[in-house]
Amino acid sequence: MPVWCCRCSLAGHFRSYSGPETEGQLLNSFVQYFGDSLGRKIKSMPLIEETVLPGDSLLTLPVVIIGNGPSGICLSYLLSGYRPYLSPEAIHPNPILHTKLEEARHLSIVDQDLEYLSEGLEGRSSNPVAVLFDTLLHPDADFGYDYPPVLHWKLEQHNYIPHIVLGKGPPGGAWHSMEGSMLTISFGDWMELPGLTFKDWAASKRRNIKSDRVMPEEIACYYKHYVKVMGLQKNFRDNVYITSVSRLYRGKDDEDRSQLNENISTRHLEMEDGQKSLIKRNWEVRGYQRATDGSHVPFCLFAENVALATGTFDSPGRLQVEGEDFPFVLHSMSDFGAAISKGKLRGKTDPVLIVGAGLTAADAVLCAYNNNIPVIHVFRRRVTDTSLIFKQLPKKLYPEYHKVYHMMCTQSHTVDSNLHSAYTSFPEHNVLSFKPEMKCVLQSASGLKKILKFSVALVLIGSHPNLFFLKDQGHGIGHHSNQPITCKGNPIEIDPYTYECTKEANLFALGPLVGDNFVRFLKGGALGIARCLAIRQKKKHELIESGDGGGDGVP
Repeated sequence: MPVWCCRCSLAGHFRSYSGPETEGQLLNSFVQYFGDSLGRKIKSMPLIEETVLPGDSLLTLPVVIIGNGPSGICLSYLLSGYRPYLSPEAIHPNPILHTKLEEARHLSIVDQDLEYLSEGLEGRSSNPVAVLFDTLLHPDADFGYDYPPVLHWKLEQHNYIPHIVLGKGPPGGAWHSMEGSMLTISFGDWMELPGLTFKDWAASKRRNIKSDRVMPEEIACYYKHYVKVMGLQKNFRDNVYITSVSRLYRGKDDEDRSQLNENISTRHLEMEDGQKSLIKRNWEVRGYQRATDGSHVPFCLFAENVALATGTFDSPGRLQVEGEDFPFVLHSMSDFGAAISKGKLRGKTDPVLIVGAGLTAADAVLCAYNNNIPVIHVFRRRVTDTSLIFKQLPKKLYPEYHKVYHMMCTQSHTVDSNLHSAYTSFPEHNVLSFKPEMKCVLQSASGLKKILKFSVALVLIGSHPNLFFLKDQGHGIGHHSNQPITCKGNPIEIDPYTYECTKEANLFALGPLVGDNFVRFLKGGALGIARCLAIRQKKKHELIESGDGGGDGVP
């Protein structure tokens, strides 16, 4: 099996790659990153073994972005040189913020002090830059207003930072695999990315958007088209699976970030014209790309910075109970939808068992209900629990979810009652086990147990990111050390203004990994990272121009 690596012949890999791109097209995309001189060098590099030590001549990317969903797309957009400026006649409804924006109207937001701009702002994200960018793109949206953005965008190619975006599927990430019959919880314009409104895209595609909320399929198509229309394709690689991300050079004290930066060995890329590029080889990224014939082509990249934009849909939450691995116990809406479409539940007399009290579980209830499939709905909370998501959704905007909530409240099971014909809820119940004869053992809050027969079980209790490719699966970079990363309980700990991991230098994270589950707010992460990297790139250029090529680089 051919192996392509930045210390190997990229051209040799391209010849063995059976995807839609030709050798020349793939090679040219790398030439665009690093210039013609390095491009010629890549083409002439011999194929060597993977055991070559990382002290040899390497191709090192300034930024590798892992994940090609909206987080990765938005970050690529900003790293490609797109810059937001205050629109000439815009007036932000927040007078204090508007005064701050006026002070530096000639500068792009990327070039301004984000901490100063975001000071005093409040919103539905715990990350201040996320709240700032959201209020610039959707002023006073949480108060029901539909004000236009106060920003306009310019493409400044001199601000381009070379990067590559690696994703398992087409641009859009998990949106391509979501159940297509449900509506998004967010409005369509809250799902859009900078520079292209969702409504304009829908009109250009002659799509009839009947509601402010749209189906995931529409959003997935929008994201895929966004990458193309914004000219970002050269930065994206699809069908890529990451197997490891490891730091090449570590300081003696991994707990001391400043010491780490001081001890990281800087390696310089020698250009054919004798110039040096101050790029640290901080990270080694390994994985494989799946070719059209199904074969796997291993690769190895080196990066100065890595940005994690993987989202949280990789690993469905599990109950960790006996029998959960039986084939009739499902953990995703897509599997449930496939079972219905294939007619596997047609004619079944036993109900479907749905576990969970979130919106995905509610989607499953609606899906079953609309297909005349009886439902047993099990969840741990009381129906009066104020933390239930249904309590936070206006009835007029989300009537279908309030229909589910109404059934949860009014069609619950009691000791003296039988199952309702279409839907029965079991609040304050836990699943103890699944039995091979397609039975489930439930336990109430009072300790009473009940055995129920079902046709298929669907466990929808959230999902978690799968960071298996990081050291210790990323357990060391969360707010709570040595615990798995979760979007709510233990997000990755970051600097609030640069989104750099506080426990691992040159590693960035954005989106659900840092607690921003809504597209509205993940864009702030892209802004913070872009500003941080732009500052560092400027310092590097200053070092090069001053002729100081022998220092430790830029931390």
